[in-house]
Amino acid sequence: MSMSMSVEDWVERLGGQDGPERYRRYALGSVGFLAVSEVGLWAVWVVQTDSAALPLASVAVLGVVHALIQFLLWRSALSHYLAVGPRPVPLMVVYTALTVAMGALGCVLLASGRIDDGDLTSLTVWLLMFFAGPPALALPIRAGAALVAAVAVACLAGAFAAGLTGSSLVLVISATVVMVPFMAIASRASGWSVRLIEQLAAARETQARLAVAEERLRFGRDLHDVLGRNLAVVALKSELAAQLAQRGRPEAVEHMVEVQRIARESQREIRSVVRGYRTADLHTELAGARSVLEAAGIDCRIEYGPAARLPSDVQSALGWVVREGTTNVLRHAQGAAACTMSLRTAGPAEALLVMENDGASEVTPGAGTGLTGLKERLAGLNGTLTTEQHSGGHFRLTARVPWEDGE
Repeated sequence: MSMSMSVEDWVERLGGQDGPERYRRYALGSVGFLAVSEVGLWAVWVVQTDSAALPLASVAVLGVVHALIQFLLWRSALSHYLAVGPRPVPLMVVYTALTVAMGALGCVLLASGRIDDGDLTSLTVWLLMFFAGPPALALPIRAGAALVAAVAVACLAGAFAAGLTGSSLVLVISATVVMVPFMAIASRASGWSVRLIEQLAAARETQARLAVAEERLRFGRDLHDVLGRNLAVVALKSELAAQLAQRGRPEAVEHMVEVQRIARESQREIRSVVRGYRTADLHTELAGARSVLEAAGIDCRIEYGPAARLPSDVQSALGWVVREGTTNVLRHAQGAAACTMSLRTAGPAEALLVMENDGASEVTPGAGTGLTGLKERLAGLNGTLTTEQHSGGHFRLTARVPWEDGE
């Protein structure tokens, strides 16, 4: 496995609890880059245009405002597309009016001879290209396409009326036909990818919860099958022995011996059930830990990392770390409000699990046999376990286990 992040690593990172929010920030970052790019293009347009200062200043100011509104509208449109915010109709109206105003200003400048055909061509193409993105998310597909088409036709018609003809007119129409649909489709695809990541993360969370619930039901059924009959027999024979003992009958001893035998047999059967208990994968253990902590009112954030790719013995060992760490948070961090669990790779052949929480007492959590047992368990895999107590009640538990990636 190389030191750099592989595609599967990114998929695992984006599949964690923080993955959707992280991917949404990536999408908004790309939109911010587009806004900065638009400002840069308007700056280039102003510098290379030979015209009076006032008209150029007007285009520059409107261009900066256009870029800012584009970013704000894209963010609001994405929230609406993800069904977490209202449709940004007022902002869409302002954005459309500003776009039309800039297009009209360019046409006036060409008609008055202050700019040439090439200047209006670049102004119109850039303006329509940047305009096409937000309506694709802020509005339904048909309404968004109709609005973008109407604004594009209005700007192109205005350019023609202002005197843009010949090769310049052909160029602006051709560029508009190519770039405007491209930007609209790219914006829609970006929103779709963000929503897909969130849906996949939600589905994975549901799957993990179902796996935990299924495992609990299976274990409960096994215990019921093992203990149900035996406990019924023990209750019956102990009651009979008590009645016989009250009458002074010697048969009471035989019944109590039988109760003792059944109790020992039940112990053996319980141990057999526990030994055969299916080890849940690490992803399920992390999801179960978060469920328990959140039920106790503790905010839990998880980064799953390469959980699905770890060998079964490594998953099992780290699963015990998650269980013991979760128990320590519940027992020894009475004022805990937040807990984070991060699983990632440290170097090319080492899995690193870090659990951090606040609200820890001055006594080191898990100072008894729990952490000692974990150290012994990890030592069997050449792993290590360390703890760190920081001021302010912050506690960190770190487990390192070597592993070999099969990639």
